[in-house]
Amino acid sequence: MSRKTFTPLALLISGMLLGTSGAVNAEDKLTVVSWGGAFTHSQVEAYHKPFIAETGVELVSEDFSGGLAEIKAQVEANKVRWDLVSLDKPDIVRGCAEGLLEPVDPSILPAGSDGTPATEDFIPGAIHECAVNTIVVSTVLTINEEAFKGKPVPTKLTDLFDLNQYPGRRALQKMPQGNLEWALIADGVSPDKVYETLETTEGRARAFAKLDTIKPQVVWWTTGAQPPQMLADKEVVMASAFNGRIHSATEEEGQPFKIIWDHQLGYMNGWAIPKGSPNTKLALEFIKFSSGTKPLADQAKYVAYGPTRKSSSAQISDKILASLPTAPNNFKTAFLIDDEWWSDYADELNEEFNTWLLN
Repeated sequence: MSRKTFTPLALLISGMLLGTSGAVNAEDKLTVVSWGGAFTHSQVEAYHKPFIAETGVELVSEDFSGGLAEIKAQVEANKVRWDLVSLDKPDIVRGCAEGLLEPVDPSILPAGSDGTPATEDFIPGAIHECAVNTIVVSTVLTINEEAFKGKPVPTKLTDLFDLNQYPGRRALQKMPQGNLEWALIADGVSPDKVYETLETTEGRARAFAKLDTIKPQVVWWTTGAQPPQMLADKEVVMASAFNGRIHSATEEEGQPFKIIWDHQLGYMNGWAIPKGSPNTKLALEFIKFSSGTKPLADQAKYVAYGPTRKSSSAQISDKILASLPTAPNNFKTAFLIDDEWWSDYADELNEEFNTWLLN
């Protein structure tokens, strides 16, 4: 995931070593590519090991740093050696449009544990024609509670733009995506009209004008590790940040941070199959298995990202659920980034944003 950084991890998991049932031939093998570190660990525990135990398939896990470059190189050379890749949704959208990914028929997906059909159980946008998105990662507004002792405490997105009631520096990611949406929502635009508004000259001017109201107090960040550090150092009083980073900082470091879930900006990540994989049929079986209610619920035990199935929430402890983007209480006002829209408008809005930064 381009918005996260993980420590590289490479491992070989053999079904034979784990005493599997051997439901398929022992020589069957899948090469599964992901982001390493804590994220791959969560996939290994929740998906890989149970799949091995059920099928006897050997899984070779490799790390990569995201993007489509290696997939494109393998496909164009007709030497595809990766069978499954954990991709962020923007790359899924682009890779599918460029013919780099195999189609995924949604009819293979199992119903939820409560009987809900998969097409209704997954949150909107999770099922794509070339992938199944399994997790939601969110950019959230976060505060250092120590900065507000004895003072009014921010509780909603609009507080980000209220310098009078909540003075102090803010940290925002140095990119138009997310910031423009938040600006319009805070300025009163209905979430379902945000992208329609951003397609107009007037709408973009409105978004930048809203950002102008706090621009002198904004510190821009470019890596996921920066917002928690800025908050801890009291360089800023509030920041946009990746929910997993904030969860780790509070749970592992005891930082006095609080997430404001109002209008969190959600994006998805899921499994895709490079076009021409020699093991497409088996890779689809892995997608079918790993996108079930229980595997998605189990992954939340290891990393604070939300399962894309609604039925998974019932199988997650209340303590863990409270920290996830897709928890019912947290997800009420969630705004899901429209990656297909951004694939059309990213170039021109990046240019406009960079010009605005310089003014």
